[in-house]
Amino acid sequence: MGASVGTMGTARAQYHLRQMFVFLNMFPLNQPEVMIPNAAEQFDEQGNLKDVKTSEKIKELVEALADWTRRLRNGSNG
Repeated sequence: MGASVGTMGTARAQYHLRQMFVFLNMFPLNQPEVMIPNAAEQFDEQGNLKDVKTSEKIKELVEALADWTRRLRNGSNG
């Protein structure tokens, strides 16, 4: 998950992170991907995310992370 001031910054950063994970033989959570472009426009003055669809994607990501963590803990990474 990432946010950037432009349109592609977080996409590039996440791509490079994936490359490092492969090199380090890590088990990243591949989906869902959450990328928040133009972040200055996506958050209010208190730092709350304004876009409902992105909030839903973040919820999906957290749920997938919990599931992925359980699977790794139980020795199943497939």
